[in-house]
This record gives sequence, structure tokens and C-alpha cells, in this order.
Amino acid sequence: MATDTLKSKPGAQGGATGGLRRLLLDNGALTALIVLVIAMSALSGDFLTADNLLNVGVQAAVTAILAFGVTFVIVSAGIDLSVGSVAALSATVLAWSATEAGIPVALAVVLAVATGIVCGLVNGFLVSYGKLPPFIATLAMLSVARGLSLVISQGSPIAFPDSVSHLGDTLGGWLPVPVLVMVVMGLLTAFVLGRTYIGRSMYAIGGNEEAARLSGLRVKKQKLAIYAFSGLFAAAAGIVLASRLASAQPQAAQGYELDAIAAVVIGGASLAGGTGKASGTLIGALILAVLRNGLNLLSVSAFWQQVVIGVVIALAVLFDTVRRKAGATAPATGASGGGNKRRQALTYVIAAVVAVAVVGATSLLHNGSSAAAKPKIGLSLSTLNNPFFVQIRDGAEEEAKKLGVDLTVTDAQNDASQQANQLQNFTSGALDAVVVNPVDSDAAGPSVRGANEADIPVVAVDRGVNKADTSALVASDNVEGGALGAKALAEKLGGKGTIVILQGQAGTSASRERGAGFAEGLKAYPGIKVVAKQPADFDRTKGLDVMTNLLQAHPDIDGVFAENDEMALGAIKALGSKAGTSVQVVGFDGTPDGLKAVQAGTLYASVAQQPSELGRIAVRNALRAAEDEKVEKMVKVPVKVVTKENVAGFEG
Repeated sequence: MATDTLKSKPGAQGGATGGLRRLLLDNGALTALIVLVIAMSALSGDFLTADNLLNVGVQAAVTAILAFGVTFVIVSAGIDLSVGSVAALSATVLAWSATEAGIPVALAVVLAVATGIVCGLVNGFLVSYGKLPPFIATLAMLSVARGLSLVISQGSPIAFPDSVSHLGDTLGGWLPVPVLVMVVMGLLTAFVLGRTYIGRSMYAIGGNEEAARLSGLRVKKQKLAIYAFSGLFAAAAGIVLASRLASAQPQAAQGYELDAIAAVVIGGASLAGGTGKASGTLIGALILAVLRNGLNLLSVSAFWQQVVIGVVIALAVLFDTVRRKAGATAPATGASGGGNKRRQALTYVIAAVVAVAVVGATSLLHNGSSAAAKPKIGLSLSTLNNPFFVQIRDGAEEEAKKLGVDLTVTDAQNDASQQANQLQNFTSGALDAVVVNPVDSDAAGPSVRGANEADIPVVAVDRGVNKADTSALVASDNVEGGALGAKALAEKLGGKGTIVILQGQAGTSASRERGAGFAEGLKAYPGIKVVAKQPADFDRTKGLDVMTNLLQAHPDIDGVFAENDEMALGAIKALGSKAGTSVQVVGFDGTPDGLKAVQAGTLYASVAQQPSELGRIAVRNALRAAEDEKVEKMVKVPVKVVTKENVAGFEG
């Protein structure tokens, strides 16, 4: 076990200056958090508000709860890459049990928690008794848990029971329940690490596993318990996340395992094991949340946000390494003496006082300077990794510039929980209006209701929002478009033949609606047989891979329907010379690359929307709603089947 303190050079400095320097050096993560809070407060007048600070707490909650569980594993020199998938699986089990299976909610919650624990035990068994490296064992569980979540939900979100959804609400109208759960789980983590036999065993195993075994510790059984703890905390995080979204999303928490590990390491833990503490992990999670929240408020590009977060993570860990070499206090590694605890408590008190004083001073910079400014509108897109949504953004930015609107664009990266955070940031940022292209219509509901309560008008684009009020929905009809795609393909094939369908990302409303419209339209052509359906996630590369695989089993197909042009272009690549000759391909969206393929004859048709026009109309209506002008509740932008005959005259 590492010692609690390292010697520092005497006489280097003295008095208050030396004490403050030592305070900062001894608490690298805390120092980074204070600097970030001060910087964000100085740069954005919207950061330092009660609502926004509560938003930061809510947005940190899921990552922190996951990270608390990962702390146990990292302290014992392990790694757990499965926590995000286990969280999604646990939430899916709860929702499915309580709704589809009709199991009482209390028992469904127990089943969800048991699911997380079982996944953790399997990880522990593979590591301890199967002798698999933790990286490999938990990587396998990452895939298994995510797959089971998709199997149980059939790729679609499942509504969460109302009695459990209250975990995503507030107490007394202001205190978020997720923050309370985060605090409770943090205290539990601190208690286990500092006050229990298994906590001391974690540090011993992480410090030197062989020495721990020789000293009498049952290392294998301890690892079972350690990974079970991680699974338990992952289940709790999944339930909290699903409660916020009012639905269990089978694709939820993707990549959260990396955020959890980053939070633990930023908080001072070592991946080599033996060090780490609950307070450090909490600070690490808050740093990530403050970064994302502040960058949203500052209208930093969604692409640059990823760069900034990566740089800050690297700098935080580098700073921690430098301060240790400089002879500062090492992170606490378990139970410490009373004097050390008092010193640690004093550290946090002083840090809070310094932060409040400096932040209070910087906030004065923003008071009284509210001169007339441009109208501010936020645009939250489901993804910018798709040409269709890039065109929506371009149209929106063009219209915003024309109307003199300050437009902030965010990228949810097809993550419903990340979009919920972005919408909350828009709400606390006191924007005049919000435009949202939901990752999922149900999951966006709670956040949009928050904007409703703040009297901020919301305009939905391309996809609607369920269980919330929107001033307008600007959209093409995905169901109608799917039916038009079925008609175009069936007529091209003469009403008979075999086809395959490339589906979009499981759980997204666009995929469900386009697929449903295609299936409905195909009923009029009984001679057309669908021999295979496979998801390719709206991605060109996956479209190529999936189509290549399907051709092995179905080499003689006559047609392909892809739920967007990107997948259709991948399918064309897989088909080679067959595309446009013996095999007809129909896509969806009318993207520039898709229209070029139509013109070349490799893509028979694309059910073309007008994404740039969607963006322009959405911004126009959002500004009208902000100015209390009348807005049509439904604004339809027509879709059109574009083939080689009419592609020259089409403007997307």
C-alpha cells in the first residue's frame, strides 16, 4: 500500500503563499475543477446560475455512479469496459419486466439490480478463475450485454414505469433526484474503501497481488466481489439514466465506460492499482460535466469539444504526475488517520471558499452588461456524422445569418442522454428558442418539458417529440417516404423478386418509421419477398460490410432498400457491377452523394427530403415562436422519389 504522504522540501516557501501552493499541488483534480469553474464563470454569464449548476450535477450523476463502481476495479489493478453496456441491459430488463412481462415494479427493480450483479460476477469469474485479462473479459461482456439489451427490446426503446421514472425528477421542485443518488453512492463507495475489510483488500491486491495472496487474502473471491460491486453500480447508473429519459434505450450509455475510467484517473487513481478514492472520482466526473456544459454554453463547435475534452483529460493526469514527482501529497489510499482526515476536510472547505469568492467576483463582470443582443437559438442535432444532418445544419446556419440570429449547434452523436444534457444546457442558458432533431422521440420528452416550464419555445425538426409541447414540427413524412420507396422498388422489379433491407440504427424513430412505411407499401406487391433484414446503423462502411455478408447467403437477390443513402452507397460498393443492372437499389434522404449515384445509374432511386430547407424553415419558425408570432403546428416539407429521369431538376 502506498503511504499517505510524501516528503516535501523544507524551506522552499513559507507562510500563506507556501500553504496555498501546497494546497493546490496536493489536490490536482480539485485545483483543475476550481480553475474550470472560474474560467467558465468568467466566459459565460449563464454558467453561474442555480439552474445550470444543478444541471451540471445531474449531467455528472450517471458518469459518477458508473465511475464509483469502476473505482473498486481500478484500485485493485483491474479494468471494466462493460459498465456502459451493463447499465443499458439492466435498464432494459427493468422496463421489459415491468411492462411487457407484467412483473410488479419492485420485483422488476430487483431483477435489474441482480442483472448488473450477475454480469459483474461473470466478469470476476472470467478474470479470477478463467485467467482472462480484465480487458478481454470485460470487453466480451460489453458486447454480450449490449446484444442482450437489443434482443430483449427488439431494438426499440421501452417506456419506463412511472413509479421508477421519478428517479429522474426533482424533490421540492428544485433538488434533482439523480444528484441525491450520486451522493448516496459516493458515500457508499467511500465507506467501502475506507471502512471495510474488502476495501482494504482492494488496495492490497492493487498494490501487490502476490503479496496479498501470500498474506492470506482470498484474492480470487475478493475479485468476484469487486466486479460484482462494479456491476451493481452500473445497474444503478442505468436505472437513473433511463429514468431521466423516461425510457430504456438499448443503445444508451455507449462510450460511458471510457468517461467512467477517465473520471477515476482524473481523480487521482492509478491504472496500475493501489490508489484511488471516492472524492477524487466525484471530482473527475464533475470536471467532465463542467467541461461539456461550459463548452455548450460558449457555443464551441461539437467537433472541437471532443478535442478540448481529450486535451483537458491528458493535462489533468499530467499535472497529477508532475505534482507527485514534485513531492506533493499522494492520493489517499484507504483509511487514514484523524489528522489527515481533518486536513482533507479543511482542504475542501478552503477550496470552496476560494471558488465562491473568485466566481462571485467574475460574475460581477456579467451583471449590468445586458445590452441588446441578437436573438439566441440553440440547435441540437442527433448526429453530425451523416450528410443529411450536416445539410440541416448548413440550412439552419444560412437562415440564422440571414435573420441576424446567434445560432448554437450541438451534436448528440446519436446518444439520447447526451442530447438530454445539451437541451438542459440550452434551457439554463436562457436562449430565446430551441430547435431539436431528437435522437429518440420519447427520450427527448423530459428535457423538452423542462424547456416548456422555462417558457422557451421548442421547434422539432425531422422527428417529433413525444409527451411534450413543441411550437412546431418541421418534417418530411418518414412513413410516407418508406411507402414511396417500396412502390418505386417494386414497380422497377415488375412486382416480383427477392429483396433485402438495410435498417438504420436500432431504436431510432427514423429507422422505425421508414421501415414501417416500407413494409406497409410492400403489402400491395405480394410478389416481392423480403429474404433478409439487417441493421447497418445508417453508416456507409457498415452498409458495405453487411451487404457483403448478405450476398453470401442470398447471391441472387433482385433489389435492396436502404433506410438512408449512406447505407445504400455501401451496398452499391458491395454489389459492384450488379448495382443498377441485375440488382436495383433504393435509398433515402437525397444526399449529394446519393444523387450523384442516381445520376450515374448505380442507385435506382432515392426518396429525397430537402434537408437544407428543413433547417431553414426550423430556424424561421423558432424565431417566430420566440417573438410570440403565430406558428403552424405542423410544417410539412414534401418528399420526392428522385430517379435518373428527374434528378437533374431536383434541388435538395
